[in-house]
Amino acid sequence: MHALRHLYASVLLDAGESIKALSQYLGHTDPGFTLRVYTHLLPSSHARTRKAVDDFFDDTLGDPASDDQAA
Repeated sequence: MHALRHLYASVLLDAGESIKALSQYLGHTDPGFTLRVYTHLLPSSHARTRKAVDDFFDDTLGDPASDDQAA
């Protein structure tokens, strides 16, 4: 049963679910406890940060290669 709870938590965290919601789903009274137990399963913020900045500049500046082809 423990392995299934761990799998459930890891799937939800990978999908972006919040610690607070996961804490409620698992029946924990303290989200801090959930964070301490499952923090190693949280996706790296480094990859999300790079993607967010890259997406911003792609949307803002456009793709220079496609501008050259349109001209």
